[in-house]
Amino acid sequence: RKSNLRPERKVPNILITGTPGTGKTTTAEKVAEALAGFTHVNVGDLVKTKSLHAGKHEDEEFDTFILDEDLICDELEDQMSQGGNVVDFHTCDFFPERWFDLVVVLRTDNDILYPRLEKRGYSTKKIQENVECEIMCVVAEEARESYKEEIIWMLQSNSIPDLEANVARITHQVKQWTGM
Repeated sequence: RKSNLRPERKVPNILITGTPGTGKTTTAEKVAEALAGFTHVNVGDLVKTKSLHAGKHEDEEFDTFILDEDLICDELEDQMSQGGNVVDFHTCDFFPERWFDLVVVLRTDNDILYPRLEKRGYSTKKIQENVECEIMCVVAEEARESYKEEIIWMLQSNSIPDLEANVARITHQVKQWTGM
């Protein structure tokens, strides 16, 4: 596969996105562990620890923050320009296109997604909204609208074997690009 690596970086940045419960954080952690010098960036954690938000959502059932997308982008700009980041977040349409060399959208079947979200203690309303987003391919559509088709991978994430195969495929691609 031809390298889509941006010329201004020696190592790529990867975005792993998808509906909550699709395995983004676990996948991103494992990819970063498998690639020497790569850093996992959990944007959700960053939003909380660095207060990159405008407070809590007014509907308490959602138990979520109102993002300040400009603050998030300002916080990450220097780090992203260096490359070597595996970013995970449940939305992708506000990140600058130039940041990513590969965008992975994880997809999970609803009969698997629903119980994953229940285990997290999400409210019924929050579970239903997330499952509906997965059915409607909301994150996949955001990715298609925000990035070039040739850098987007849609990968199934229903099981541990899917997770392992996805990590292997992503790390193999990065190693091909970088000669690692």
